[in-house]
Amino acid sequence: MTRSEFDDIRAFLADDATHAGDLLRVARTLIDDLEHARMREAVLRTYYLRLLTAARATVAAEMVDAPDPLAFIKHELAERGQLPEDGEAVQRILSDAAAAAALLACLEQQPAQVRPRGMRLRRCVGTARTFPH
Repeated sequence: MTRSEFDDIRAFLADDATHAGDLLRVARTLIDDLEHARMREAVLRTYYLRLLTAARATVAAEMVDAPDPLAFIKHELAERGQLPEDGEAVQRILSDAAAAAALLACLEQQPAQVRPRGMRLRRCVGTARTFPH
């Protein structure tokens, strides 16, 4: 959910003309959205843990000079359809990885900005959600 959607919800809740039935519908929608987000997070955590486990197994296999140390990571990437395809430019894949590493390093160098609590002064209006009236 975007910041403007949160702002729209806050404005809808603060409106004196909003009826209790409308609030109940919004609450149900938000609960459904929250449940969907939690499920998506669980799936992403599972993918991350599987990839992390495969990466650790690959490094461990390399440390003991196993015959095919990349087998673990190749298997995990293949299951997700993420292995480089034949004819795919290797340099592009490597440059994507280098760019991602550079962006991450840049983010780690800058201190996290603390956002002030409370209502924002500027009001954004989003189009992704509509509320009954």
